[in-house]
Amino acid sequence: MTRRRKIILLTTAIVCAGLALGVARARDVPRVATGFIADTLCSETFVSGLDPKRDLAETTDAMPGAGLLTWAMDFQVDRARKDITVSLFGIGRSHAVYREGLGCTLDHGQGIADVALPSDDKQPALLPEIAGEGLVPPQSAALSAALDRAFAEPAQPPYRRTRAIVVMKAGRIIAERYADGIGPETQLLGFSMTKSVTSALTGILVRQGKLKLDEPAPIAAWQNPDDPRHAITVDQLLRHTAGIALGSSLQASLGSVLEPVNTMKYAEDDMAAFAARAPLATAPGTAWNYHDGNFLILAQLIRNAAGGKPADALAFARRELFAPLGMVNVTLQLDGAGTIEGSGEMLASARDWARFGQLYLDDGVVGGKRILPEGWVNYSASATPNAWVGIGAGFWTNQGRSFGAKFRIAHGWPRDAFFAKGTIGQYTIVIPSERLVIVRLGRSPNVPPEADGVFDLVRDVIATTREKEKLAGAN
Repeated sequence: MTRRRKIILLTTAIVCAGLALGVARARDVPRVATGFIADTLCSETFVSGLDPKRDLAETTDAMPGAGLLTWAMDFQVDRARKDITVSLFGIGRSHAVYREGLGCTLDHGQGIADVALPSDDKQPALLPEIAGEGLVPPQSAALSAALDRAFAEPAQPPYRRTRAIVVMKAGRIIAERYADGIGPETQLLGFSMTKSVTSALTGILVRQGKLKLDEPAPIAAWQNPDDPRHAITVDQLLRHTAGIALGSSLQASLGSVLEPVNTMKYAEDDMAAFAARAPLATAPGTAWNYHDGNFLILAQLIRNAAGGKPADALAFARRELFAPLGMVNVTLQLDGAGTIEGSGEMLASARDWARFGQLYLDDGVVGGKRILPEGWVNYSASATPNAWVGIGAGFWTNQGRSFGAKFRIAHGWPRDAFFAKGTIGQYTIVIPSERLVIVRLGRSPNVPPEADGVFDLVRDVIATTREKEKLAGAN
């Protein structure tokens, strides 16, 4: 296809989008598309240390239809200034800026909030060490074969592009493996696994009495009792049943750039304020609709409860969650207003994602100290009515009778499994009955669901560890 023909097709696609969804939303398409690319490349170039060309190719290949836009994109990496600029034929331009300790933030031209990085108080970790300094090889030939299978690429697309796997049994790593250029300390984007961390921080505030699950969320824009949004509770935000009209965040594809939730994420400085201004699509508590706005509003609540300043929220997360777990290779990125981007912008090493999973395997207690409220883990994994994918309060779950839960169980997952999940192949899976935490990070399409190989990985790990325990018991 000639370049001229591609330009005509791209222009036609945007015009058609304008006719279908309104000129204003179509105008946001280039900013959203370039914003996602700029933000991801900046994060994984300057925080993760990955090659931006390879990262772009792997990320867009995992997103159906993205090639219709990305072929026309140009990106510039300024390693001296530590920023990335992405443009699309001059009709869309996004600029992401890296700041030490804060990761990357999209700068939309109005300037971004100045944020003081909180000091490190050297708080000791309470979680027992999960591994030594060196890489932990698989503890059996069968486990090694399981990782071989998880990293193997199929002969034809869709490709898996597995980047990291960590398997923990009873609090110790029994196998880990990484792709070239990635290691035990490499911070990788969790995308929507960030929501599970936001849920945990919300739980800590509930334990401290600073938030109430079943009372109206203390959002300033909703305080008028005559405003129907006044009834929205923290529980409804956690379960995506608040009813806020922002579209859906379930898919990462070309079509998703048309959703207003992505205008919020990639074209707005203050994401939580944008979400709070949105009207209701359904009455609070009556329907399930997964979108990032719910967790951006929760991030604003966390900031407010922690003291109001960006540094207060970052210090709270470090003091109350990361430090007790020994999570040191972790970055919470911010929006332009300085609020934690609590829906999809946390980076952490695979080992640190595993440490987070271990907290939930241990019922929210670490080193004898309760971090999460009593019952919070069960609450997080309890099924949300009408959530067909099988989702709880910040975690995906196999509880309940949802299509998603039945599908995973039919593919070999235990009933009690629950997990943090990020788009295009990110997982932190907790399986209490097997005392397992499995972390998998990569770049795989969301569809078909078998594309990332995680069904096979979970089945293989469970079978292997059960057999090892059986043999140990026989001896």
